[in-house]
This record gives sequence, C-alpha cells and structure tokens, in this order.
Amino acid sequence: MAPFSKVLVANRGEIAIRIFRTLRELGIGTVAVYSEVDRASLHVAAADEAYLVGPGPPAESYLNQERILEVAGRAGAEAVHPGYGFLAENSAFARAVARAGLVWIGPPADAIEAMGSKTAAREQMRAAGVPIVPGTTEALTSFEEVVAAGEALGWPLAIKASAGGGGKGLKVVQGPEEAERAFDSARREGEAYFADPSVYVERYLDDPRHVEVQVLADAHGNVIHLGERDCTIQRRHQKLVEETPSPAVDQPLRERIGAIAVEAARAVRYRSAGTIEGLLTREGEYFFLEMNTRIQVEHTVTELATGLDLVREQVLIAAGEPLSLSQDDVRLTGHAIECRINAEDPSNGFLPSPGRITSYREPAGPGVRVDSGVAAGSDVPALYDPLVAKLIVHGVDREHARRRMLRALDEFEIGGITTLLGFHRALLAHDCFATAKTCHGVVESEELADQAKQLSHETTKIPAASDGTVRARLHAVELDGRRFEVKALVPEPPYTDLARRRRERTAAGEHGAAKDAVVTPMQGTVLTVEVSEGEEVHAGQVICVVEAMKMENEITAHREGTVSELSVEPGQPVKTGQVVCVVTQNGA
Repeated sequence: MAPFSKVLVANRGEIAIRIFRTLRELGIGTVAVYSEVDRASLHVAAADEAYLVGPGPPAESYLNQERILEVAGRAGAEAVHPGYGFLAENSAFARAVARAGLVWIGPPADAIEAMGSKTAAREQMRAAGVPIVPGTTEALTSFEEVVAAGEALGWPLAIKASAGGGGKGLKVVQGPEEAERAFDSARREGEAYFADPSVYVERYLDDPRHVEVQVLADAHGNVIHLGERDCTIQRRHQKLVEETPSPAVDQPLRERIGAIAVEAARAVRYRSAGTIEGLLTREGEYFFLEMNTRIQVEHTVTELATGLDLVREQVLIAAGEPLSLSQDDVRLTGHAIECRINAEDPSNGFLPSPGRITSYREPAGPGVRVDSGVAAGSDVPALYDPLVAKLIVHGVDREHARRRMLRALDEFEIGGITTLLGFHRALLAHDCFATAKTCHGVVESEELADQAKQLSHETTKIPAASDGTVRARLHAVELDGRRFEVKALVPEPPYTDLARRRRERTAAGEHGAAKDAVVTPMQGTVLTVEVSEGEEVHAGQVICVVEAMKMENEITAHREGTVSELSVEPGQPVKTGQVVCVVTQNGA
C-alpha cells in the first residue's frame, strides 16, 4: 500500500520531475505547481495535476506559502515535498505544512531552524564536539567587526550569510580594504535569498577539498551515512562537478568523517535525508561547514554508487517507516561523477545565458543518467537558477567514469543557448581533473575558457575580413557511400548580435564613442550602483551590480576615466547590451 495517496511537489524543473518519478514508482499521485512563466515547462506536464501559483518572480509564486498550501488543499494532497531551493529549508513553511494537516517530507522544523542559522549551527556543533572552521559564532553588525576578525584570525576571510547556502551570501575578503563592500554584498544576498541579512566570518582555508557526507535518519533513532561526495570543483562558490567516492578519502578517513556526520545529525535529532558539508585540508583536517537540511542537487552520485533511491527513503521516513538498511549494509560500488549543465557562458565570466532551447538531444548508454527539466522548444527563464540538466555517469573506477563522462558530454546536444557542455569537456580532459587535483585556479582560467569555446557544439563565430564575420555551420555530405561532416562558411547577417548592435549605435553618437560605453552583458535587475556622475574611476572598478538568474554580477569599468551619462539605478531592469554609463578617458 502506498504511504500517501497524493503528494504536492513545491518546486519546478528537473528536481520536480525527478521526485515525480519516485512517487509514481510508489503508487503515489503527483501534484505540480507552476508560475506564469513556467506554464509550458516539462514539470507541469509530468505531474498528474498542475496548479498555477502566481506570476514569474519566485516571491509571488514558488515562495508564496499561502498559495501553495491552498493548492495542496484543493488537490487533496496528503504531503508536501519541497525539493531543494525555494522553501526547502524554510522552517516556518515546514510548520505551516504541519498546521495544515499535511506531512512534510523533510526534516523536523526544529532541525531546519537549528541548522538554518549557520552561526547557531556552528555553536551547536562545537558544543557537540564536532570540529568547526575557526571564526565567529555570532552575527556581525558592521564591516569594522570583519576587519577586527581578519586581524585576529588572519586574512583572507570568508563572510557568509547566516541563513545561506549554495554559495549565496558568501564573499571572500583578501584584506581590510575589501571588507565593507563584501560585508554589504553578503548581507544583501542573505536578505534577497533567505530573508535574513545576518552574516558571520570564518578563516578562509587555502585550497581545501569540499567534502560532504550524506546522512539518512528515521523517527526510530536510526542514523547512518552513505559515504562522502567530493564537490571541490566550484565557480563563485557554487558547485560544478561532484563525485563519489572522493579521490582524497581513504577508508579510515571515510569512517572518521562519517562518524562526525552521524554525530552532527544526532545532535539536532535529525530525520530524513541531509548532508553534512565540510572542508578537508591538505593536512587531513576535517571541519564542519554547514548542514543542508534537504535533498542535495548532487544526491544522484550517491544513488548510483549505493543503488539507493534517496527520495524514496525520504518519503518512507516521512511516512514513519524505519530505514531500509543499516550502516553495515551500505556499500559504495564503483565511481560516479555529476556535471551540472548550466545556462552560462564560461568564455564570458560564466554569465547567465537564458533563452530558448532550439535543439536538444540527451546522451544514453551504459552507466549514463540525465536529470533534466527541458526539451527542444523549452525556455530557460532569467528569473530562476541557470541549471538546465544534470549529467551523471557511473563506472567501475574513477578513470572509467571520467572517460564515460567525456563520451556522454560529446553526445549531449543543447542548441539555442550557451551552456557549460564545452566547459565540462575541457575540464574533464584537463590534467588537473584526470590526476584528481583540486583544479584550483584552473576552473576560471582563460585557458580553460578558450578550450571550452573550441569544444562547444554551438555555432562558432570565425573572424573574417573587414566585411564582417562568418559563421561555421556543420553539414553532412555523402561521397561514394561514405558520410563526411564539412564546415560551410556562411556570411553572418548584419546586426545579429544585440550587444554589437548597441555598441554600433553608440559609435554612431547615441551615447558617445563605443570605446567609452559600459554595457550590461546580460539581462537582469540592477541591485546597486557604485559610482556617481562625474566620478573618476579606474579600470576594473565596479560600476554597478546586476542580478541575473539568482546570481550577482559586477559590471566594471573597462578603462580609467570620468563617469558620465549614468543611466541606471537600483531596482531597474536592464537588457543585454544596454548602456550603463560612459567612461571618458581624461584628456580625450
């Protein structure tokens, strides 16, 4: 008999579809929610029932607790699964679900609350004997306190939002001169993403490995761990590649950090699936970082290595059933790797790349899994996270899995938007990844960005003579019964690139000379403006900060000069290629 008759999934995209699949296997009816922007999204069609919950902005739809609970009541759902992100770690929502007579498929609200405040979590873990990264356990109230902490702990420091996670609200400060900007930015992100501006600081560890441990706990006092995941390869403190087991962890260390994770879960009387995140230094020290009280994006690699369905375990635990296995039953078999396929441009600072997918073909074959929420014709909105799909492979060992991933990446086709497919091809072929190093400094290097561009399956622009550019298009040709792929060089239609078009209008006198204009490389919303009309700026100085696809992007001056024609203000939406200001070279 199914544990529930019907479950509402308070999320969207690939994670909603992934949860629906497990619910179907359990014989449970599925309910989707969607925003106006997501009317045509795949997760809407994937559910048995789907309900509109509001306009596109998350605050008016996927974060609208009252509306979601109203829909759950209308649909006759018995339980709510939050997925990850949005309301997944919101203790108030977990309590509201319970008050509405529904079952929350996740940890107790008290555990979410205890771990949701990173400062409180650090203090509780320290009291329980769990090692924490040196730093503060109380929220800071001014950037001067950041400076004082830096003098006491040493630079660099990491400023973190107390309610943060996923790299949101995290800023690295190299010295006191950066403290005020980083402090303000971390507080702003904490308020925007978690409705909590409080921040704390930790000593920034030099090139550690990010190693996390998956735990499962039921209502009967059973707590186990499922080994570790290595999530070291990140960009802007957001994960790009995850694998299990970690190439830096042997069995004794696995048992030690597993025991730390179990102790941490017991300390907050945890129930459901959760993750203890930690940092592993080159000297073998392991420090508690934070606890994610939800299913993780990268839960997939643990599933492939253990053979378990973690969402199924979550559902059964929520229904009051004991764990289906003991610690002695846990076996890690082979090696699994996940690549996050984001709509981002690695050759342009990993800027978001929303748009419409014109073609889409997933890889397949032995040991290959794709968790996706898109198809050809799908829109990738600028309002939400840029994750398009997750590509996961399993092999007999790490090298086998690495080669299998390269094969799968080569088969994956996503047209119409710029993605990280080429980046992942370049990274997994790089010596730093092949030899299981941290790849510190490589991920955002120009070398890797150039390789990613060359390896991308997207249309390549090739410089031509002064009459413009040309595009290289692949065509299939048959000759004597043999198929060949040939490149056809086709003149590019004029004015196809929006940013170039705007720059050319600028050159024509609309806003002064093109070389003087500062333009936004993405569509988004202006969060802050850091300069004023007539101000002297230097190359690299921040002009404004634009939020796009849930990430903050700094728009900087490209030269030294004087700011004029400043045309943006906080809260203003901007389009790709829009002129922000003009920076006129002094004496020009």
